[in-house]
Amino acid sequence: MVHITPNVTVEDLINDPNFNINSYEGYIYMTSFLDLDRKYIGKKNFFHTTNVKLGKKELANLPVTRGKKPTKKRVVKESDWKTYYGSAQEVKDLLKTHPKDRIVRSVLLLCKNKKELTYFECKYLFQYGVVEPGNNYINDNILGKFYSKDLLDTNN
Repeated sequence: MVHITPNVTVEDLINDPNFNINSYEGYIYMTSFLDLDRKYIGKKNFFHTTNVKLGKKELANLPVTRGKKPTKKRVVKESDWKTYYGSAQEVKDLLKTHPKDRIVRSVLLLCKNKKELTYFECKYLFQYGVVEPGNNYINDNILGKFYSKDLLDTNN
């Protein structure tokens, strides 16, 4: 994990010629809609893995071995991290109606592996109290276990 100095944005990472995404798994980010005072916290991986069917030539070139022949191969590709703002539907809807220059994507932390990514996303979500009533966060749950709707009226 690498703590980021305040006010580093995703655009700063994109424009930094010394930044190497191969050194990290991903980052924890905060998307802020400045005109609405609404925010979203999440995590984003720099790469994603997919399974792709092997073609006829690739299948023919496989060495003869015992057991079942593989029919797929794993392919690692760079994710859409440069254009990603968040997974919540409200974020996607707001992107359609608000100018990009009034949206800030801050990088809170760079993480070296998937466990760090998940842990620190949860840590920031709890730290900022994103599911608590009366806040300005778009997030409505943490890990699919803690929902804002369950905390609506904690005074009674």
